[in-house]
Amino acid sequence: MCCELTGQNYWVTLPFLLFALLCNYIMTTLLLGLRALFFYAGYALLVIFFSVTGVLFFSFLPYRIRSNYIFLWNRCTVLWARIMCGLKFEVIGKENLPKGQAYVALAKHQSQWETFFLQYYLAPAKIVLKKELLQMPVFGWGLKLTDPIAIDRGNPKKALKDIQQQGVASIESGISVLIFPEGTRMNPGTAGKYARGGANIAVGSGADIVPIAHNAGVFWPADKFLKRPGKITVVIGKPITSEGKSSRELNAEAQQWIETEVNKLPQTP
Repeated sequence: MCCELTGQNYWVTLPFLLFALLCNYIMTTLLLGLRALFFYAGYALLVIFFSVTGVLFFSFLPYRIRSNYIFLWNRCTVLWARIMCGLKFEVIGKENLPKGQAYVALAKHQSQWETFFLQYYLAPAKIVLKKELLQMPVFGWGLKLTDPIAIDRGNPKKALKDIQQQGVASIESGISVLIFPEGTRMNPGTAGKYARGGANIAVGSGADIVPIAHNAGVFWPADKFLKRPGKITVVIGKPITSEGKSSRELNAEAQQWIETEVNKLPQTP
């Protein structure tokens, strides 16, 4: 009799439990949506403010001054994401960044978050990006002030040549280069083909490669509006020397380290 009553209670209670779970999911999604909405609203204001003031008051100043002003925009964006979306972060291996010498940073690409964060965290560093970004109204104005290495992905041969020439020149002038070798954002748990542009720069200039792994895509998914609160982990590896190595060998070594470290990081919010 007791078992029979327990069974009856289970079937009576189950619909209420499912309804409660559904309500919780809806409310959580709505809350995340509101937080993301406020984040993008604030981000739009940051874009307008820093781009316009950057062009008006900093475009004629030396590279380090004007780029640092734009990198302040990046800092504010990361801070705003933390406030509105709960995106905290920790950095492991900061001591591995070479001091007093330029290097080539090869980083995993999963979201927009690392593009904001790494540009200011590694400064001074020039980022390799697609030239279309510079043609965007307002946003592109500010981005140009950082003197990025802009490439035409529709012309791969010219893109490789531009990366090599401008990248080596940047290293020789004492400014590091930041590149996402996969070329596009990859979902957590997946890996794209690592282009050898960064490795070519390292070999051509004699600079070290600094590999960087992270799990930003777990909390800020590519092409998704909602952001999941949590702690993003960024891992900076020890410099990989380019001495005596081909770009293919160097690229493979960096890729293996990055993907191995990424797989060690939490893959759920």
